Amino acid sequence: MDAFMKILEMSGHEAGLNYPDVEDDQMRALDMLAAYYVHKGHKERTSREKRTELFNKATILFTTADRIKMYDTSHLTGRAWFCLLEGKNSKLDQADQQFNFVMKQNANDIPAMLGKACIAFNTKDYKHALYFYKKALQQKPDGPADFRVGLGYCYARMGNLEKARQAFERALEINEQNVPALVSLAILDQNSGNSEESLSNSISRLSLAYKLEPENPVVLIHLANHFFFKGDLSKVEQLAWHALQIADNSSIKGEACYQLARCFHSEKNYEKAFRYYYQATTLDPNFILAHFGLGQLHIYKGELNQAISSFETVIQHYPNNVETLKILGSLYAHSDIKNQERRQKAREAFQKLLKFCPDDIEGLIDLAQLLENTDPTKSLELYEKSIQLLRDVENVDPQPEMVNNIGALHMQLGNYERAKDFFEEAQRILETSLTRGDTGADSNMMVTIRYNLARCLEYLCLYNDAETVYKSILVQHQNYVDCYMRLGCICRDRGQIYDSSIWFKQAIPYDEVSHDAWTLIGNLHMSKNEWGPAQKKFEMIVAKGGSSKMNAYAHIALGNVWLEQLFNPARKREDDPKNMDRALQMFVKAIKLQPKNIWAANGIGCILAVKRQWEEARETFSMVRELTAEFSDVWFNIAHVYMEMGQYVPAIQMYTNAMKKFKRENDVLCLMYLARAYCRAGKMPECRETLEKAIIEALDNVQIKTNYSMVLKRMAKTALENAKATARQVRDAIEDLKTAERWETQNSSNVHSLTFEANSKNAESKFLCPIFFF
Repeated sequence: MDAFMKILEMSGHEAGLNYPDVEDDQMRALDMLAAYYVHKGHKERTSREKRTELFNKATILFTTADRIKMYDTSHLTGRAWFCLLEGKNSKLDQADQQFNFVMKQNANDIPAMLGKACIAFNTKDYKHALYFYKKALQQKPDGPADFRVGLGYCYARMGNLEKARQAFERALEINEQNVPALVSLAILDQNSGNSEESLSNSISRLSLAYKLEPENPVVLIHLANHFFFKGDLSKVEQLAWHALQIADNSSIKGEACYQLARCFHSEKNYEKAFRYYYQATTLDPNFILAHFGLGQLHIYKGELNQAISSFETVIQHYPNNVETLKILGSLYAHSDIKNQERRQKAREAFQKLLKFCPDDIEGLIDLAQLLENTDPTKSLELYEKSIQLLRDVENVDPQPEMVNNIGALHMQLGNYERAKDFFEEAQRILETSLTRGDTGADSNMMVTIRYNLARCLEYLCLYNDAETVYKSILVQHQNYVDCYMRLGCICRDRGQIYDSSIWFKQAIPYDEVSHDAWTLIGNLHMSKNEWGPAQKKFEMIVAKGGSSKMNAYAHIALGNVWLEQLFNPARKREDDPKNMDRALQMFVKAIKLQPKNIWAANGIGCILAVKRQWEEARETFSMVRELTAEFSDVWFNIAHVYMEMGQYVPAIQMYTNAMKKFKRENDVLCLMYLARAYCRAGKMPECRETLEKAIIEALDNVQIKTNYSMVLKRMAKTALENAKATARQVRDAIEDLKTAERWETQNSSNVHSLTFEANSKNAESKFLCPIFFF
């Protein structure tokens, strides 16, 4: 080689120039010397400076040859290959243009074909790359082994591994020391299975490749991969580090960084592992294994948002990867519990996971937890399936937390007997675990299970049993506030108001933040129409601050206190404007704390209605109904407004729709509202029929009977004044008058129960005006 270089270098200044075609010889000499430097620079692995120096020499020589004969095809082919071997993406287009020019001059130029194949392969156009390799092989069937290696690469990328193997084996038949073919066959052997023969063949070929080219970074990386699975981490680090130093391709550097990263990961050196995983993804953004490892370390560092980003990159390339779906689903579910978009993504991830692995117990449990609030029936189905798999396949009892959750779902669905059974089973499983001294058993969980059992007993109307459980919990856990609350509510529902307030007050020392106890005491006062004490309790909550939710509730309660004053018969009417303003002020403050609070908005509507601002009240109630169609008070309030505006037909329609929607067709108060609307609209038969339904529901209600008597008298009067009335109609009218008289006689003994005006004429003219719901 020294003589070769010396002759070519001397030809530039010592050779004779006085003969024909001297320029062709000069150009060939320059191109050969340049090609030598390109080849030597491409093989240089140890020193980047030396490699750059060799490439710079080649550049000077090619540029000198350009001045002699720029468009010579062999010169352009050599220069184009130099552009390829430099490894710069910016030079690919330049190389492609030069190869195209050469092939226009000679369509069968083999080096140009091979160059076009390389460019197509690097741009992931494997079909075109295969076409050019095949065409080159047809032109030169006895071509070097690299022809077959190129074919093998294309087949491998296209998924035809059998043909890829044949191509690589043929390459080794031609040249048994062809390193790319050895490495490629070693990789195919590794991926073909875990048989000892395949692994042995793979290692033999990698070892031979290493002996032939100890500075080949691809060989080094695959050897590092082999030693990683053997557990020899020191060799992994040594080989991967060497590959990183000598590699000139960013993808190969990325693989070297990945080998280093997982080596450090296994050694629990998480700082270095994170650094190299990150470097691998920077060098090769499409290197998915590095993104997976990086995501794992983001989880370790508690950086869940960054972890999600890493695993989302993985799932974009491998959308059906089970492990990634499971990890990503868990991250979505637990990274931000209030983020409903992420929780929906978590549900979708676990649903997709279960399509591929329908018996994955962890996936079933995670999806069940996510569906507890949105689809309790499906959640219950998933929990029960996971418990069955645990018992039948794993032969273990389910965790008491799972059984407790199933009980809670049954309770949510109204299956209280089933819920009770599951809570008792959860209690039994936990007691067994605690007795055995299992490491995962949590004694605090027993409190939650027993509390849930007590709540279930309440729903089953077993109040004494529930009370016993609550009190037993308080013996061991005096600060369990919810038990005090439930005991107070049980007493309240029994009518034991004093005992109820005692329980609520006992909770106060343990409930300084949420103020639930003070709220319940305030509600007790309101239930007894003790507006002054109720006002003080809620004002105290507002003064102490706390959560915006609790403050909003307190402001609404205060608004209701002032609103109630407007319907107190013993009130000072001159104070009405002041009470209206106070109530409105409270509701507005609640809206500021919670802009979407429908109860506060409804209260504002009630104030506008009391002020007889009917149009504004109707618009306010309608806006609330747009926010939620499940708020019954708003429907009835809109109907009341229609009544006050004299729009009786819409009022009748609204009352009817509300009663159907909220299943209140037999509600006495609603029937009275509807009857009043029919009366105002002049539809007396419908009014009479509605009142008869109300009488069936409340036989002792004097108001309904009084109103019914009034309707009978009005209908009788109309019939008797009709000159065209038939004898039957007259007899029916007389019977109605007798019935009305009989009922009025009965009602006279209960006159104290009436809320009609004392003047009988006024009493016959209208129904009791409805109070707006608040």
